[in-house]
Amino acid sequence: MYADRTSSTADWSRTEWLAFADRLLAGAMVWASPNNARITPPGVEGGYGTAVDGLEGFARTFLLAGFRIAGERGEGVDDLIDFYTRGIVAGVDPEAPDRWVRLDEHAQAKVEAASLALILDMTRPWIWDRLDETTQQRVIDYLAPVVGDDSYPKTNWLWFRIVVQTFLRSVGGPWSARDIADDLALHDSLVREDGWLSDGFERSYDHYVGWALHLYPVLWVRMQGGAELAGDRAATDLAALDRFLLDATALVGADGSPLIQGRSLIYRFAAAAPFWAGIIAGVPSSSPGLLRHAADRVVHHFVDNGVPNDDDLLSMGWHGEWRKLAQSYSGSGSPYWAVKGLIGISLPADHPVWAAPSEPLPVESGDVLTRIAAPGWVVSATQADGIVRIANHGTDHAPEGALAGDSPLYARIGYSTAAAPLAGGQAWREPLEQSVVLVDAEGRSTHRAAMTLLGTRVDDEVAIAASTSTAHWIVPAETQVRHGSGITGELTLAGTLTVQSLVRGPWEVRLSSVDALESGVEASELRLRIGGWALAAAEVPASASIPDTASAVTNGRTSGIRSLTAGGAASVITRDDASPLGAHAAVPVVEHSVRVGGFTATLVWLDGAAVGDPASTSVDIADHTASVTWPDGVATATRLIDHRPATAADRE
Repeated sequence: MYADRTSSTADWSRTEWLAFADRLLAGAMVWASPNNARITPPGVEGGYGTAVDGLEGFARTFLLAGFRIAGERGEGVDDLIDFYTRGIVAGVDPEAPDRWVRLDEHAQAKVEAASLALILDMTRPWIWDRLDETTQQRVIDYLAPVVGDDSYPKTNWLWFRIVVQTFLRSVGGPWSARDIADDLALHDSLVREDGWLSDGFERSYDHYVGWALHLYPVLWVRMQGGAELAGDRAATDLAALDRFLLDATALVGADGSPLIQGRSLIYRFAAAAPFWAGIIAGVPSSSPGLLRHAADRVVHHFVDNGVPNDDDLLSMGWHGEWRKLAQSYSGSGSPYWAVKGLIGISLPADHPVWAAPSEPLPVESGDVLTRIAAPGWVVSATQADGIVRIANHGTDHAPEGALAGDSPLYARIGYSTAAAPLAGGQAWREPLEQSVVLVDAEGRSTHRAAMTLLGTRVDDEVAIAASTSTAHWIVPAETQVRHGSGITGELTLAGTLTVQSLVRGPWEVRLSSVDALESGVEASELRLRIGGWALAAAEVPASASIPDTASAVTNGRTSGIRSLTAGGAASVITRDDASPLGAHAAVPVVEHSVRVGGFTATLVWLDGAAVGDPASTSVDIADHTASVTWPDGVATATRLIDHRPATAADRE
């Protein structure tokens, strides 16, 4: 049986992974339509309607059922085979009352078609080969509209068309070599440094890098005919995944939490998928024991926090239900993309990964201080509290050079495994946590997207990242499309801001400069506000403030901020129903009067181990070098990054 363990215990055995998968399947299958073609768990209807919700529920749980069937080589899983076969027969029957939404009826069906095709290939001997000829032809006809369809977004969706056409090719259906070549060229155009990819042509770095853009190439070459279509590119894709996983394992907290950043966070433990992909592909640089342990920690994190719920269902939220974390189109079947994180059960009991000794995550082995070039991040993870933090100066889900609203999920200065960005409606209009903004007399906050990355670097004990932005106010348009990017609306320019983050341990010395103000914008009518980490809990976090220092404490963690430049006024701002981590959130902030030129220095920290004395921190800037005495007494000198466009040395 499934064992309800805490994240501090040993990794699950394969038997426990299977029991957890069976628990999720049993919880979802209860909500199947009479012919099993739609699975619609209870919950708020998605923006695309209940028919799409039901298709998602079927297709996404079919992923998990397929992993289960393949891992057992079709033995002892007749109930799953029969249940989903019956659903397929009805789904493609145009007369069935619970038939599937067709690809030419709604674009979301193109996403779900990839899951259908992938698992029909993976379970070919036990499902596809046993379908009657009429049903097989109906499946082909259902999938065929992908061929020549140029309306797919230029994002991870490219893999949906590749996967479906590869399956069609293998069963004698229509397909287009040109389509596949175009999609592979698009994939290659999204490749960035060190194995990272952008999910589209905006600066979109998030979990889609792992659970989509790296996962599908691994699975595709294992489809029938996939290796032939891939040719020699498979080695290139493997090398990219291998390098990416060195960063991905460093971004998992000791409690198993993934980085709380980016859209589609309701997919939760899908964040474990790239680790299993590395095992399946046989990457050389990360051991199977480490990758399995990383996947185990991620899944355990959510199990430890009540996922699935008491009805064995996945809700729209992070730990518990919190609909605001979902996209507007998400429905009750959407969260089941999480099952990608369980793809390891497709590996049979005799696969060597199940006997590989577990190896610790980077943060479990020691402190981590590194940079990730493509998204413009520096990473600081501390073994004492198990928290991973990033300072972000290059990711905003916006086209480079375009001015837009800040997405709380992408454009904040900091993200962590222990603190979530605020994501209520006000958070999209007013950057607060992990921000540097100009606030006008009406209380409006400026936005930073799209910022210009100046560079990232690690110098011995200190990592540094910097960016410049055209600060702007925005009056939101009446209608917004929430697919991850910030709000759109009428812009008013405020001036130019530069921020440099010096990161060490749980601390960041944040240097903020108002480089210039727009004509007609008066410094005397503005305030410079620096926001720290947002902590949230069921109860209002305890808070304290004195003139230059403020903090919030909950669940043994402290979010603090201290002005290192004279004249700062510190306080704690609270928000209700604004965070996926709790009903009440608190953000320490410091405000200054605005002066043009020169840096305003602030210490920002997120700490679960109460190390050092923030009051002992000091900073001196001279000759473009910041000399810092940190809370633990260590003194460092760090060359700042030039305000001008980054040099090659800064970017490398």
